[in-house]
Amino acid sequence: MREALVEGQDERTTGARAADEHHADIYGEDGAVLSSFLAQIGAAIADRDTLTLKREVDDLHQSELGDLIEALHPEQRLALVELLGSDFDFSALTEVDEAIRLDIVDNLPNAQIAQAVQELDSDDAVYILEDLEPEDQDEILSQLPFTERIRLRRSLDYPEETAGRRMQTEFVAVPPFWTIGQTIDYMREDKNLPDRFSQIFVIDPTFKLLGAIDLDQILRTKRAVKVEEVMHETRHAIPATMDQEEAAREFEQYDLLSAAVVDENERLVGVLTIDDVVDVIQQEAEEDLLRMGGVGDEELSDSILSTSRSRVPWLLVNLLTAFLAASVIGLFDHTIERIVALAVLMPIVAGMGGNAGSQTMTVTVRALATKDLDIYNAGRIIRREMGVGFINGIVFAILIGIVAAVWFHDPNLGGIIAAAMIINMFVAALAGILIPLLLDRFKVDPAVASAVFVTTVTDVVGFFAFLGLATWWFNVG
Repeated sequence: MREALVEGQDERTTGARAADEHHADIYGEDGAVLSSFLAQIGAAIADRDTLTLKREVDDLHQSELGDLIEALHPEQRLALVELLGSDFDFSALTEVDEAIRLDIVDNLPNAQIAQAVQELDSDDAVYILEDLEPEDQDEILSQLPFTERIRLRRSLDYPEETAGRRMQTEFVAVPPFWTIGQTIDYMREDKNLPDRFSQIFVIDPTFKLLGAIDLDQILRTKRAVKVEEVMHETRHAIPATMDQEEAAREFEQYDLLSAAVVDENERLVGVLTIDDVVDVIQQEAEEDLLRMGGVGDEELSDSILSTSRSRVPWLLVNLLTAFLAASVIGLFDHTIERIVALAVLMPIVAGMGGNAGSQTMTVTVRALATKDLDIYNAGRIIRREMGVGFINGIVFAILIGIVAAVWFHDPNLGGIIAAAMIINMFVAALAGILIPLLLDRFKVDPAVASAVFVTTVTDVVGFFAFLGLATWWFNVG
């Protein structure tokens, strides 16, 4: 027995070492696909050397194949898929940018796609099909077996970015009156079960979810015991229409590995697994980051024209708000003409306020996204940010006041910019938290719109406070 265990351990160690060596052959120290490997694949594509391609690609994980596809030139990607034919792992297309995936799929015949999606898990199949035109979806689905067609159509009918779109429709479900022995025999004999699962769900004849059993519980229970005696109530069943970000939050809060997905009638329709949730978390984080920069759902593989078009709207909004800030400066043009130092110093006040507002805004938007900021603790957080803004304003007011006074040999000018700094840093902190809260209150995504409004407030207040105080103090204008 000991020898068998040691032998098995040696085999696993050898396999792991082989996998590591294979991984090292593909990636360089920087984590990018090696140029030598790319050159080898590129040469095989150019020579239409199918045998070499299959040998080099056959052992790649779907994520590694996805990285390879992204690293290839656009014309090489489609050629790789065509040369590999039925040996191409279509699950790799779930690992690439949307633009690359669409470019490949749009150039493949629907019959080939239909054949490929039959071999994929339902969640991966939906991921590929959901971006296609409706007529292409219908044509591909019409070529699938009836049961699989119904499952995929049901998932595609759910709104985008919901649990119903991300769920896997392959699961194991048994009636409550079965014994543990019957359940084990069923799992051994049925060839249509999912490749991996950690829970068995218990349903009534109408598919209504009654409970679940973990696999470790089955292994510890005698064969004669009935399922209903050891099943537990399904904790945190996820409605199919729940937003995928909310579903991911359920997994995070309750440390779930998988969760049942139910329809409006509490009937079991699928299962959401941790690997899908990790993808959702990464996707949502990337979306929030891109939206805060005003670039929407832009991908690195997007064309020059589409990238430019996606950035124009918010740049236009920024231009309009810049005119607002410029109009404030115009109110004090006589003051600036008399005291040129003001033109040198006023960008400092606005810039510091903008950075302070952005810091508060980033924390607030993230707290709203994770539901850490709500009506119960909003008052405390607002007071905290007001305090932070006031303290930071004093610190930097002292610094910039001393520098300005020494630089321009004018203590009055140092005092004016110090006072303006305190005002603008305080207002920036308030704007950074109140603007996202107000946008969220009115059902506007704060990640998208907050930055423009916060920057406008800090620019306008900064210019007005600095130039207004200077005009009052020097009694000009």
